[in-house]
Amino acid sequence: MKKTLNIFLFLIACTQYAWAAHIKGGELYYRYTGPGTTAGTSNYTVTLKLYIDCAANSPGQLDNEISLTVFDNLNNSMYLNKTAFLDNEKFIRFDPASNPCIGNPPLDVCYRVRTFTTSITVRNTTAGYTIAYQRCCRIIDIRNLNSPSNSSGATYTAQIPGTSNLADAYTNSSPTYVTNDAAAICRGSAFTFSFAAEEPDGKDSIVYSLCNGYVGASQSVPAPSVASPPPYQSLSYNNGYSGTSPLGPSVTINPKTGVVTGVAPNNLGQYVITACAAEYRKGILINVHRKDIHLAVSDCIPLKALLKPDYSFCDDLLVYFKNEQANPSGSQYTWNFGDGSADQSTTDALGRVSHQYADSGTYKVTLKVILAGQCIDSTSTRARVYPGFFPGFTSTGSCLYTPFQFTDTTRSRYGRANKWQWDFGDTAQNDTSSAKTPSWLYNSLGLKHVQLIVESDKGCRDTVSAEVEVRDIPLMSLAFKDTLICSIDSVQLSLSGNGIINWSPVTNLIGPTLPNPVVYPKTTTIYKVTLNENGCVNTDSVRVRVVDFVTLNAGADSTICLTDSARLNPITDGLQFSWSPAASLSDPNIRQPFAFPAGQTTYTVTASIGKCKATDAITLRTIPYPFADAGADTTVCYQDSATLNGKIVGSRFNWSPQNSLSNPNSLVTVANPSASTTYRLTAYDTLGCPKPGFDDVVVNVREKINAFAGNDTAIVVGQPLQLNGQGAELFEWTPTIGLSNKNIGNPVAMVDRDIVYILRAYTEEGCFSLDTMKVTVFTTSPDIFVPNAFAPEGKNRILKPVTPGIAQLHYFKVYNRWGQLMYSTQEPGKGWDGKIAGKLQDTGTYVWMVSGKDYTGKTVTKKGTATLIR
Repeated sequence: MKKTLNIFLFLIACTQYAWAAHIKGGELYYRYTGPGTTAGTSNYTVTLKLYIDCAANSPGQLDNEISLTVFDNLNNSMYLNKTAFLDNEKFIRFDPASNPCIGNPPLDVCYRVRTFTTSITVRNTTAGYTIAYQRCCRIIDIRNLNSPSNSSGATYTAQIPGTSNLADAYTNSSPTYVTNDAAAICRGSAFTFSFAAEEPDGKDSIVYSLCNGYVGASQSVPAPSVASPPPYQSLSYNNGYSGTSPLGPSVTINPKTGVVTGVAPNNLGQYVITACAAEYRKGILINVHRKDIHLAVSDCIPLKALLKPDYSFCDDLLVYFKNEQANPSGSQYTWNFGDGSADQSTTDALGRVSHQYADSGTYKVTLKVILAGQCIDSTSTRARVYPGFFPGFTSTGSCLYTPFQFTDTTRSRYGRANKWQWDFGDTAQNDTSSAKTPSWLYNSLGLKHVQLIVESDKGCRDTVSAEVEVRDIPLMSLAFKDTLICSIDSVQLSLSGNGIINWSPVTNLIGPTLPNPVVYPKTTTIYKVTLNENGCVNTDSVRVRVVDFVTLNAGADSTICLTDSARLNPITDGLQFSWSPAASLSDPNIRQPFAFPAGQTTYTVTASIGKCKATDAITLRTIPYPFADAGADTTVCYQDSATLNGKIVGSRFNWSPQNSLSNPNSLVTVANPSASTTYRLTAYDTLGCPKPGFDDVVVNVREKINAFAGNDTAIVVGQPLQLNGQGAELFEWTPTIGLSNKNIGNPVAMVDRDIVYILRAYTEEGCFSLDTMKVTVFTTSPDIFVPNAFAPEGKNRILKPVTPGIAQLHYFKVYNRWGQLMYSTQEPGKGWDGKIAGKLQDTGTYVWMVSGKDYTGKTVTKKGTATLIR
């Protein structure tokens, strides 16, 4: 069983080697070597040039012999199968040193070219023969083939012509492509690649084209011993690519020279490209010879002077140029603008420059690009400088099924517009015109996007567009549809639109066919208008109301609060207004101005309708706001109270908020706020001012004071003790014995006996709090004392060191009898409660160690034992 498994794994490995993706191109060609020994036969030497990925190194990828199959073109049946043997192998690489004019040169352009040769003898026939070789697989990730590209395989063919084409066609030797295939092709850049072929017979002409590559063997049978018969399936190309356009539409082949030119794709990677060389003898096609190769598009930068063939500058004499592709870093660009000015040089990455021409004209512009003093390229172009080109057009028309007329309004300072390309934006096909002033009949409603591309005889070209609306009725607009006049007046109507106009009735109307007639009706009249645009009709109307006098009521007199404003609102049909006095009005010429009287004021208004007028008046009385005084702001201590003393001039009042007031219904009340609070006193009266007066008072509450004199401590005689009181801005210590200053938070104490200091921490408002600190004075030298026993459940609950004269505690540690650390601290006054993780430890003896530094800087270290008693 184990032996069988090993054989199976070996076969899998061999299969993987056999179809591994490594094919990068190929060419199959032949040479006529003379007649065969049998009458009516011919001898040929057949050669396969196979391009392999240079990384291919497995035995299954590198065949030493191959099978060539010959098919009779009469019925595509197999004529013979022949083995060809490897007779030559070489590596072709792109050498960056061979072209120093390429920046970031590719390092992976490499082909392992393997040549196989054999001889065949075939009968001379009318149909001729197809020689085929098939292999799997091509390299992976070919950019212009559908994925997976490595499953395509490859078929390479050669055609031996028959006598039906030409009597001696069978004596033909096929062309062979002769160029070095290791080329640097840089993405997005112009390039050339030669498919030029050598014609060995010296009597045939060749026409080149790009054509489809062929699919070949499969992964299951990667190297068939007999090729499948023709015809052969074309490769499956990605969208945007094809056999005749393998690198996109901008890349073409010269049919006479076989040179491929254009701009490479921007996507990096490998592309398969197939060339066909059609052989003609005496004007008759006798053979089509094929070759395909995988070209690498790399992230390199070729040195290239590349300009458009023609530039037109139609906006300004100040023009801008740039090279049409990026060049290697360090390239220097030198421009000659063809107007006699000095050359201009730049090292900008795209060679960008600006130039101010002195006058209009057509100039020859030359660009030279130099890299490292040895790489040079140049090109020339034409620059037509004719500023002052202003494209435009107008249109008339608005109705469906009636022609719209378009008129070019382009202005040009130099030359004249001579080419037009209109796109009318219609749903119909061929809605275009090249006329200067075309017309167009639309067949659908809605907005149409009309575009005009216009060009001048000086080469200026620009695009302008506009929206036109196609309606089912002509477009027209009235300045107003309702108006009011006095019976002794007239008014002018106004209509905009294109077409024939008719107004009715014509009574008391001057100009019934004009867009702006004058009417003078004596009673209210509706005037109708009809607009006819080439049989497309629209109608509308205007109502002219007529009165014999102006109605006006300025409004009832009223009272407002002093310093307030009021809006005047007369009842009237007037159209124009004039108020006085004007000084205290927002606008004396509108119907409803705002009034700002400083005292009682009577306002007079005149309302007009044309020549008819009316006058009326209104009086505004002013009453001062009710007076309220809540008193001065104050500050109280935490949980203290403040007395509010309010005053008013009015009939009633209220305080707010009320929840912290002792009597919110009294002007004098006690406030007990828990935090700073703003109290508002509001006053009301019955004198005519409908609004209340108010005043605010703020009761600021100081935060609670928490005096802290410090923890009780122990010192030795002669030791200065630094106190650190906290809690407020001001301090007072008592008694004053031994203190350096009783009125600061951090005085120094020097005492020779036990004492209790009282700290009073207070504010400027008198808010205060008290705290005490006990100082125990030892008559010994600085030392550390630790009890020899403690009872966590008794009176002496904590084992802690007493540190008279010790300025800093380094550590206090407690161990059990097995050396396990039970407790550790560096904080004075702290100690062990006999518990670990909340569990009281067993009765017994525990070892303690303690170290500290006294106030003189001396280190004190001690150790001992203490008994835990339960």
